[in-house]
Amino acid sequence: MKIEVLGSGCTTCKKLYELTKKVATEIDSKIKVGYVTGNEGIQKMIGLGAMGSPVLTVNDKIAITGFTPDSKKIKASILKIAKA
Repeated sequence: MKIEVLGSGCTTCKKLYELTKKVATEIDSKIKVGYVTGNEGIQKMIGLGAMGSPVLTVNDKIAITGFTPDSKKIKASILKIAKA
């Protein structure tokens, strides 16, 4: 499973990245979460058609756009796409 947080590198992006790492560890301790920021992160978001930031992707599909402090929502979004 490939999980990435895409963003500009702002505080909100960093918060989503940290929460996502915790959630990913709960799902499987071997899951690594990527963090793509700056111009590369923005270009990836545009390529996916995302209209907000930050973006959480699972297997190169958008799971969440925007920040949520809800780890249950993050976990559900990851598992939904992973099972698809």
